Amino acid sequence: MGKVVMLVLGTLLGLFVVFNFLLPMLAVLVKVALIIGVVALVVFIAVTVVGKSSRSH
Repeated sequence: MGKVVMLVLGTLLGLFVVFNFLLPMLAVLVKVALIIGVVALVVFIAVTVVGKSSRSH
């Protein structure tokens, strides 16, 4: 009986940790990666446009 109770408590604690700590951390990492990707895309487009305009002169 004690093993079953400890198993249930361990499972509940594991789910608590996953849903309250790990998933928000992963969401923040995805947001940061998207922001870095958008900034890199804007820089790439700016460099491409400046490079083409300076080459045409």
